[in-house]
Amino acid sequence: QVQLVESGGGLVQAGGSLRLSCAASGAIFSINTMGWYRQAPGKQRDLVAVITSGGSTNYADSVKGRFTISRDNAKNTVYLQMNSLKPEDTAVYYCTADHVQVTGIMVAHWGHGTQVTVSS
Repeated sequence: QVQLVESGGGLVQAGGSLRLSCAASGAIFSINTMGWYRQAPGKQRDLVAVITSGGSTNYADSVKGRFTISRDNAKNTVYLQMNSLKPEDTAVYYCTADHVQVTGIMVAHWGHGTQVTVSS
């Protein structure tokens, strides 16, 4: 079993910055894509950013130029640096990781989420 633990959320004023971290632990064979999604109250969960094991990235248009995703493969950890935060970035942020088992089967895992609140 693989567990994902997020940290780094909190309350920040508009224009401020936060850095989220997500560490994967457990019976890890290989992790492919890792990423971040977010869900605001009453809305669906949306992609924020993803990064492959090779370092290729993809961002939602709403965060391009403000957020940066990175990862440390040796630590099975993904980060999300969030700058120039806006009130509309307020949401629960969820980490995700695609774990490739020794059998070759890939299973998506999710963290429990961390709250990010941006005040105006």
